[in-house]
Amino acid sequence: MGIVKISDLMHENLRVAGSALSRSINAQAEHWMRVGMLTEMHPELDYREICQLLIQAELSGGLDIATAATGELGKARSSSTEKH
Repeated sequence: MGIVKISDLMHENLRVAGSALSRSINAQAEHWMRVGMLTEMHPELDYREICQLLIQAELSGGLDIATAATGELGKARSSSTEKH
């Protein structure tokens, strides 16, 4: 674990959003970082699909950048949606 320096304004944004969504400041920051990371890796996906990837990653033991970068999350998502 490390320390990340952010602006006072971003800290306040995290505090407000975290409070509204019942998350700690750190949990809100991590959520935004995870969403942003997946959005950069998969620009073709919308927010709903990104959230589905996050849920699937959590069920699989957590989000791993190597798996996300290789597209394995997307493949797993496609196979799970085809079953319905």
